[in-house]
Amino acid sequence: MQLTAVGLNHQTAPLSIREKLAFTAKSLPEAVRALTAGEGVQEAVILSTCNRTELYCVGDEEYIIKWLSQYHGVNLDEIRPYLYTLDNNAAIRHAFRVACGLDSMVLGEPQILGQIKDAVRVAQEQHTVDTWLNALFQKTFAVAKEVRTGTAVGENSVSMAAASVKMAEQIFPDIADLNVLFIGAGEMIELVATYFAAKTPRLITVANRTLPRAQELCEKLSVNAEPHLLSELPDILYEYDVVVSSTASQLPIVGKGMVERALKQRQNMPVFMLDLAVPRDIEAEVGDLNDAYLYTVDDIANIVQTGQKARKQAAEAAEAMVEQKVGEFVEWQKSRQNVPMIRALRDEGERARRQVLENAMKQLAKGTPPEEVLERLSVQLTNKLLHSPSRTLNKAGSQSSELVDAVAQIYDLEHLKQG
Repeated sequence: MQLTAVGLNHQTAPLSIREKLAFTAKSLPEAVRALTAGEGVQEAVILSTCNRTELYCVGDEEYIIKWLSQYHGVNLDEIRPYLYTLDNNAAIRHAFRVACGLDSMVLGEPQILGQIKDAVRVAQEQHTVDTWLNALFQKTFAVAKEVRTGTAVGENSVSMAAASVKMAEQIFPDIADLNVLFIGAGEMIELVATYFAAKTPRLITVANRTLPRAQELCEKLSVNAEPHLLSELPDILYEYDVVVSSTASQLPIVGKGMVERALKQRQNMPVFMLDLAVPRDIEAEVGDLNDAYLYTVDDIANIVQTGQKARKQAAEAAEAMVEQKVGEFVEWQKSRQNVPMIRALRDEGERARRQVLENAMKQLAKGTPPEEVLERLSVQLTNKLLHSPSRTLNKAGSQSSELVDAVAQIYDLEHLKQG
């Protein structure tokens, strides 16, 4: 089995497809165990974010694709056109580029590296990472650190969080006059809320499944903020001009009917709604309502292009570094592939050593002079170690120059190499 990556991202698949293949943080441990339970995969790490789902494996790519389809209950023919499959060198290069932010919607964004580390940690806890993937991701983290330190690829970056504020400002001239509602209290919401808090809105509310986590985030924001439970949404939604949602729910939290009622209570004052969740938290039909301006992660793409030219120049240097590191890792892989041969060669040498040593000990026990025993031991050991290569060379005759050169290199007989 070889190193393989199977996945889809914001460049290859629309949100409607990505959300069907997304893994929640809660389901990830069971999923990665299930992936390695069959004979088609030996090691696995699953990375699932709002912009990508990727399975890094030591295994058969067709098995991985079929497993992904069956696990999510999605027709294989429906998803296959959106998937990319990468073998060994390409998979290594892709992992490095993703970790460095070179494959992100926001070029150079740092959040993806933390998400990869979380994915690897989950896989390690489930014991689905062994020699190959452990080495790959340790190298990946080192490459990402070196690229971010040695290049300016992350500078001048417009993050998704900053883009969220810019989108709201296209509808409302002054964020300071608005009430802002955040649904969820995870890392993405915290990032976006921090940017909105910097604009000092009139009120920030965090609605979450658990109140303590919502309260914790409100306290971090250092502005007028209050926590609520998700169950309160139908009663309070009408109070907010901006709604940003990002939870791990598998089903929509905000439906069309809920928004219709809120708009009536708002007397058709507009509401900006940003759904950063995959799968979506807000029903797509909400976008059909007058005065409801609904956007998804895919809609942010145009805004985050700001500053791309400057980052692309830095990205060229980063890509060159990545290519060099790919070569280093491939060379390491090749060296590891020789380990079984080296181990077998040493085992054979040890077997020969023990055999001649036993004969020597018997001769000493019989009273044979030590000088004579040592002489016999050295001759026997030399004969045993050189018997196989000598016989192979004799059989090959003069027809195998490559074999002769290989033996000359192994035994440091460079002056005897042919050609």
